Amino acid sequence: MSFENVSVEIEGNSYFDGAVTSRTINFADGSRKTLGYMQIGDYEFGTAQAELMEITAGDLEYKLADSNEWIAVKSGESFNVPANSKFNVKVKTITDYCCSYL
Repeated sequence: MSFENVSVEIEGNSYFDGAVTSRTINFADGSRKTLGYMQIGDYEFGTAQAELMEITAGDLEYKLADSNEWIAVKSGESFNVPANSKFNVKVKTITDYCCSYL
């Protein structure tokens, strides 16, 4: 995966005492993505916008707020998160991701 004609925000995003980090990429059409990594652990995230989470390396399990089911995803796979919701992840190995805001 590579992106052309983008700008990258210099200041990074850091969550859970640095266990999850990302950088924001802005596209000419006004859309944005974040690229980051998550260290091994359990995390809960909230989102205002719908998201597509693409796992580019590593593996984790996720559970959406309206579900009791944990679903495994690994490198090359993705999952969608609805707007105005929360989701949980159990990161099994250090995981790289690309989050697209829909």
